[in-house]
Amino acid sequence: MTPEIGHFALALAFALALIQSVLPLMGANRGMLLWMQSARATSIGQLVLVGIAFGALMKSFIVSDFTVINVASNSHSLKPMLYKIAGTWGSHEGSLLLWVLILTLFGAGVSLFGANIPETLKARTLAVQAWISTGFLSFMLLTSNPFDRVFPPPADGNDLNPLLQDVGLALHPPFLYLGYVGFSIVFSFAVAALLEGRIDAAWARWVRPWTLAAWVFLTAGIVLGSWWAYYELGWGGWWFWDPVENVSFMPWLLGTALLHSAIVTEKRDAFKSWTILLAILTFSLSLLGTFVVRSGLLTSVHAFAVDPERGLYILFLLALSIGGSLALYAWRAPMMEAGGLFKPISREAGLLVNNLILGTATGTVLFGTLYPLFLEAVTGDKISVGAPFFNATFVPMMLPLVLLMGMGPFLSWKRADLAGVLQRVRFIALASIVVTLVIWYIQEGGPLLAYISILLAVWLLFATLREWAMRIRLFDVSFTDAMRRARNLPRASHGMTMAHAGLALAMFGFIGSSAWKTEEVVFVAPGTTIEIAGFDVMFEGVERVRGPNYFADRGTLKVTRKGQAVTTLFPERRYYPIAESSTTESAIRSTLAGDLYASIAEPASEDAELSGAWTLRILYEPLVNFIWIGSALLMLGGGLSLTDRRLRVGAPKRARTTSATPTPAE
Repeated sequence: MTPEIGHFALALAFALALIQSVLPLMGANRGMLLWMQSARATSIGQLVLVGIAFGALMKSFIVSDFTVINVASNSHSLKPMLYKIAGTWGSHEGSLLLWVLILTLFGAGVSLFGANIPETLKARTLAVQAWISTGFLSFMLLTSNPFDRVFPPPADGNDLNPLLQDVGLALHPPFLYLGYVGFSIVFSFAVAALLEGRIDAAWARWVRPWTLAAWVFLTAGIVLGSWWAYYELGWGGWWFWDPVENVSFMPWLLGTALLHSAIVTEKRDAFKSWTILLAILTFSLSLLGTFVVRSGLLTSVHAFAVDPERGLYILFLLALSIGGSLALYAWRAPMMEAGGLFKPISREAGLLVNNLILGTATGTVLFGTLYPLFLEAVTGDKISVGAPFFNATFVPMMLPLVLLMGMGPFLSWKRADLAGVLQRVRFIALASIVVTLVIWYIQEGGPLLAYISILLAVWLLFATLREWAMRIRLFDVSFTDAMRRARNLPRASHGMTMAHAGLALAMFGFIGSSAWKTEEVVFVAPGTTIEIAGFDVMFEGVERVRGPNYFADRGTLKVTRKGQAVTTLFPERRYYPIAESSTTESAIRSTLAGDLYASIAEPASEDAELSGAWTLRILYEPLVNFIWIGSALLMLGGGLSLTDRRLRVGAPKRARTTSATPTPAE
C-alpha cells in the first residue's frame, strides 16, 4: 500500500503544480491579491506531497519491498541500512524524485522566507518554479515512475552498484542536487523579473542568498564526488575531466560569475543584463547535466544508462526552458537601464573581467565535453577529449583570474587609484616571489607552469589576508581594537576572505598532487619491498575477509622510513557476489605534507595467482589534503556569508506613514 500512497501523492503534486503555474501569474497580471497568495499554499502543498512520495520510496527500500521494481533492482536484504537508504536516490527514478523534492523545497522556501519580496514578483517567481515542477513531475509520472510494481516479486534484490555503496557517494547526490536545483529558484527570479520588467538593486538583494546557498551546496557536492573518486576508485586521482564531472563543474563556474555579478547589481545598480543572463545560463547548464546523464549518450560511473526515449523527453524540457527564457531575455534585455557608470580601473571593471574569464572557461569545458558527441552524431567517428586538452586550455585561462582575485578587493567602486593599489600590493608580490623561489629550491624540479601557479596561489593567499588585515587595521591599532573591528565587520566580508583563502589553499593541493606526484605500479609477491618518496613499503601478502554483503582480499603493507616503522596499510579488493562486480578500496596514510596511497588489483596472470603475486599501485601525492582543507574553507566562507543579516533580510518594506500631513508652520 505504501508505494500506491507515494504514487498518488505525486499525482496530487502534479495537479498542484499545474494550478501554481497559472493562477498566481494571472493574479499578478490582474492585480488580484488572493490569486497571487495562492502560490504560498500550493508551493507548500507540493513540498508536503513530494515529501510523502519520497518517504514512501525510502520506506520501501528500508523494509526491502521487492514488489517495487526500483527496490528489487537497486537493493538487497543483506545490504547495510545506510546504503538501503542511499538506494532511494541511487537509481534514475529515485534520483529524479530527489530532484523534484529539492525543487519543491526551494519553492516553499521562497514562500516561507520571502516576506519582504513584493507580491507580484513572488507570485511570478513561484509560477515559473511551478513550470519546472510540472515538467519534471510529468516526466516522472509518464516515463519514470519510481513505484512501479513487479509480480511475482523476486526472492531478493539485485543490489545497488557496489561503487555507490560508500559514505562519500551516499552524500554526494543530495548535495549536488541541492546545488543544481538551487539555481532553479534563481532562474525563476530572473524570468519573473523579465516578465515584470523590473530589475534593480532590491531584486539583486533578494536573489543573492539563494544564489549563494545553491553555490555552497554545489561546491559540497563536487568536492564529495572528488573525494570519493580519490579514495574509492583506486587510481589515485581526484579529477579526471570525465564528461559527467564536467557537467557539474560548468554550473559551478557560471554560478561563481553569477554570484559576483549580483553583487555589482546590488551595490552599483549595474550588470543587470549580465546577472539575468548568467542566472538563465547557470540553470540551463544544470538541465543540460540532467539530460546528459539520463539520455544514454555517455557511459560513466556517474551516469544513469537509460533508454534514449527518456532522454528525448528531457531534451524537449531543455529546449522549452532554455529556448523560452533566452527568447524572453532577447525581448526584454534591451529595455534594461545601463545602471551605474565606472572607469576601466575599478572594482566593477575587475568583476566584469572575472565574468568574461569564467564565461570563456565554461565555454571551453562545454566544447570539450560535447564535441565528441556532435562528431559521432555527424560522422560516426568516436574520439575522446581528456585531460591533455583541458589542462592545456582551461588551466592557463584561469591563472589571470587568480591574479585578478588577489587585486580586486583593493580596488574601489566606480574609479580606483591604480598607483595606490600597486603601492599596497607591492610587498605582497615580493613576498610571493620569495616563497616561490624557496619552494623551487627545495623541490628541485617540476614544470614551469607549476611554479607560476604556486606563485599565484601564494599571491592570492597573501593578498586576501592583507586585505582583511587592512579592514580591521591590524598592526595600525591595538590588538584589542583590531579584534573589535573584526567583530563588527559584516559576516559576508569574513566569508569572502575565507572563501578566497580557501581557493588559494586548494590550489596548493591541485598543483602539488599534479606536478610532483610519484607513482609506482609493480608486480609484487609476499616479501617484496618498494621504495617511493623516501618510504620503504613491504608487501606481506593478502588474506580473505568477509563483509556484510561482500568478500574482500585484504593486503598488508608495512611502511618504514629510514628503518623506523611509520604505519601499516590495508588496501582491499572487494567482490560483491549478488551484483557480480568488484571494487577497489585504497589505503591511505594522510599528512599535510602528502598522502602515501596504495591499492591492489587482481593477479596479473594465472601463474602469478598460483605464486600469490598481486598488482600493487602505490603513489605519493604531495599536498593533496590542501584540496579538502581549501574546499572546506570555500564552503564555510559561503555558509558564513549566508548568516549575514543583510542577505537574510533583503530589501525592507517601507513603513506606512500614519501621522497627519504637516502644516506649513511645522
